[in-house]
Amino acid sequence: MTMSDALSRIDQIQSTLQRIAGTQSPAKTAASAASADAFAATLASSLGTTGTSASGVAALAGTSTATGTDVATAAQKYLGVPYVFGGEDASGMDCSGLVQKVYADVGIEVPRLVSGQMKLGTEVGSLAEAQPGDLIVTGGGAHILIYAGNNKVIHAPYAGRTVCLVEAYMTDADIDTIRRVIPTQTAATAGNTTADMFSAALASFESGGAR
Repeated sequence: MTMSDALSRIDQIQSTLQRIAGTQSPAKTAASAASADAFAATLASSLGTTGTSASGVAALAGTSTATGTDVATAAQKYLGVPYVFGGEDASGMDCSGLVQKVYADVGIEVPRLVSGQMKLGTEVGSLAEAQPGDLIVTGGGAHILIYAGNNKVIHAPYAGRTVCLVEAYMTDADIDTIRRVIPTQTAATAGNTTADMFSAALASFESGGAR
């Protein structure tokens, strides 16, 4: 099953569950919702990520073909955008607004604030191990940057500055955490593997799905 087929099948399942919910008793409606959640949990487990309901499937699908390099490339589109506290678009953005916008551009939904972003994915042990797209948190959780590769970072520094690409000026001692949101693998492998995982999760769901 291709990714497109899997997504199409998911849409069909969600539509069916919605129709069932509109005609069943409260108890059966709850069972249908539980079945949808079970599907999401199965899918999340297959993907090695956290999911809470079927509504999260679209966001998970968006991560399947993105790579860390895609994130770093997307971030470069915002070089020169002025720092604006609370900003989150091309008219102005702060550090976490930049991260949220860049990840959204590659199809991945992340929290708006550093406090949420610094808990994403898996931790990277040191700056020497960082890869493009990794998130670097400094200042006790006050600032977040995107690692661009070749010992460079992209960030929105502070008022009066613009989004910029600079040498990584911090050391491991300055870093609170480095987070890898996208697992290390080629885009092709990620796409094929995720499509297979979708198929397995769908098969598991449909074998014991809502009736």
